[in-house]
Amino acid sequence: MKIIVLGCGLVGRPMAVDLARETGFEITIVDKNRDALEALANEHKNIETAYADLGSPENIGALIADHDLVLNAVPGFMGFQTLRAIIEAGKNVVDIAFYPDNPFDLDALAKERGVTAVVDCGVSPGLSNLLIGHVHKRLDRTDSILIYVGGLPEIRHWPFEYRAVFSPLDVIAEYTRPARFVENGTLVTRSALSDPELIDFPGVGTLEAFNTDGLRTLADTIDAPNMKEKTLRYPGHIEKMVFLREAGFFSEDAVDVNGHPVRPVDLTAELLFPQWQMEDGEVDITVLRIIVEGEEQGKPRRYVFNLVDRYDPSSKTHSMARTTGYTATVAARMLGRGLYDRKGISPPELVGQCDECVEFMLDGLAERGLRIEESGEE
Repeated sequence: MKIIVLGCGLVGRPMAVDLARETGFEITIVDKNRDALEALANEHKNIETAYADLGSPENIGALIADHDLVLNAVPGFMGFQTLRAIIEAGKNVVDIAFYPDNPFDLDALAKERGVTAVVDCGVSPGLSNLLIGHVHKRLDRTDSILIYVGGLPEIRHWPFEYRAVFSPLDVIAEYTRPARFVENGTLVTRSALSDPELIDFPGVGTLEAFNTDGLRTLADTIDAPNMKEKTLRYPGHIEKMVFLREAGFFSEDAVDVNGHPVRPVDLTAELLFPQWQMEDGEVDITVLRIIVEGEEQGKPRRYVFNLVDRYDPSSKTHSMARTTGYTATVAARMLGRGLYDRKGISPPELVGQCDECVEFMLDGLAERGLRIEESGEE
C-alpha cells in the first residue's frame, strides 16, 4: 500500500515514521522545508521524500496520483483547500488539519468521487470524538458531553509557561476563533478564552480550562442538549493571551509599518514561535478528559475517559505528536484493512459507532503506549 503524508512538521514527521514500520507500506512525505525532509531522509532510509509547495492546491493531484491513501497534516489555514484537492483526486484520506471550515461541505463531493475521508482525526477533535460516538451508541439518551484537552510542557518556563507542538498559527486560532457549544439544546457562541475554571489532574496538578472551538462536527452529529470543549493550560495563561488578543497582536488585518503592510498575527507568530518551540529532549504532557452523561437501561449513567501522556524518549517523539499523529496512523491502518469504508466525510464519532473499529483503534494506540482509562458509574 502506497501512502503519502502531506506535511513534514512536528506531527507529520512522526506519522510517516510510524507508518514506515508497517510491513507492506511504502511511505512518501512531502513538504517545502528541504531541511526537514533531508533530516528525515538521513534518519529513515525507507521513507521517500518529495519537495513541493503544498500551499498550491493545483500541485496536490499530481503528487498523490500514484498513492492509495493520503494523510493530510498541513497547517490549518491551508487544510480545507488541501482536503478538497485530495477528494477531487479520488483518494481516501485521513485528515488532522484544524481549519475553521465545515468538512461536511465536502461530503457530496466525497460521495461523488467514492472517497472515504476520516477528518478531524487527531487527539481532540479526534480520539475524543471516537470515544464519544462509541458511548453515544451505548446510551439510550445522551444528556451532556464535556471535553477537556491540552498540551503542556512538563517544566514551566516564564513568561508563557507553554510550548507549541504544532503550527503557531493554529495555536493562535484557538485564542481568536469564536467557541461554539450546545447549551440546553441551543447552539451558543462565546469568545475564545472565556468561562475560565480551575481543575486538578492527578500527576499534573492544577490547570485552567477555557472555551475553544473544539466541538467541531459533534454539534451536527450527536443529539445531546449540552456539549462543550475546553482547552487546558497552566494557570495565568488566559490573562496573557487575552491581553495580546485585545491589544491587536492576533489581528489578521494588515497595518502600515514604515510603508509596508504587516499582519500583526504574522509578526506575533514569528516572535512567539521561537519562545514556544520544544527543545530537544524536553518533556511535554498531553491531558485529555471526556465526561459523557445520559441514560442507559433506564438508569442515569456517567462515563469518564482519562489520558495523560508524556514525551517518549526512546523514539524522541513529543506527546502531542504521539496522541495526534498516532490516532491518524492507526486510522490509516484501519482503512487499509478495510474495517471502515463509509463513503463521504466521516468525523471520528461516526467511526466510533463501529465496535470493531473502536477496538482496533484503542488496541493500536495501546501498542504505542497510549492507554485510555475508562470508568463508568450510575
